[in-house]
Amino acid sequence: MTGKPYGSICALSKACDALEPRWTLLILNQMWSGYSRFSDLRRAVGNISPGVLSKRLSEMERMGLVERLEDRAKGTVDYVRTQMAIDLEPAMDALCIWAQRNIDADVALANSDVARIMWGFGKSLNAELLPQRRVVVRFNFSEEPNPYKTYYLLADPGSPCDVCVAMPDLDVDLYVELANVSLVAIFYGRSTVAREIEAGRMFVSGDPVLQRTMQQWLPQSYYSAVDGIRMLPAAAS
Repeated sequence: MTGKPYGSICALSKACDALEPRWTLLILNQMWSGYSRFSDLRRAVGNISPGVLSKRLSEMERMGLVERLEDRAKGTVDYVRTQMAIDLEPAMDALCIWAQRNIDADVALANSDVARIMWGFGKSLNAELLPQRRVVVRFNFSEEPNPYKTYYLLADPGSPCDVCVAMPDLDVDLYVELANVSLVAIFYGRSTVAREIEAGRMFVSGDPVLQRTMQQWLPQSYYSAVDGIRMLPAAAS
């Protein structure tokens, strides 16, 4: 743990001393989502350097929040939450719900990592909601996300979904042109496909079934269904 302690003996100050170093809660949140390998955590957290992530994981291990599990036979290392970290779930859940209800969408969505959300599609997309055949969807962003502007979503029945940045040797079923904020807003429940099309931030062409069902099969955050969420304005600003 780094930084000067608060110097107070109240319980909240001690919790802040332990959890306030930047990235700590976000790392725990991604472990909560199922990530345990260093490279996966780095990609899922977003914008964290390898050095900082390594330092935070070491601090969290010393603090008793995570356990480092090494498989020498396979040469792999996993980081898993201890019971101390699991006990934080209700507090983290309440913070996420509070943010959805009380932070304006333009503030909440500012500087969101489009690449991180796209890479996560392969894990979170429910392929059962897609037509039971091979599906290829091309997402092209109007701004230049870092590090790519165009992504391809590939889904085959019975196989994990995949996301790539190179044009596959397959026919594209659905073309999606959109602003960066549109994807992020839909993912976090701050907007819908229909609202983004109406606002002129999103254009869709191709397979009519995929167009009609897009709101259902696009992955969304667990907190996208929070009551009283602050929505992104429908009209483009």
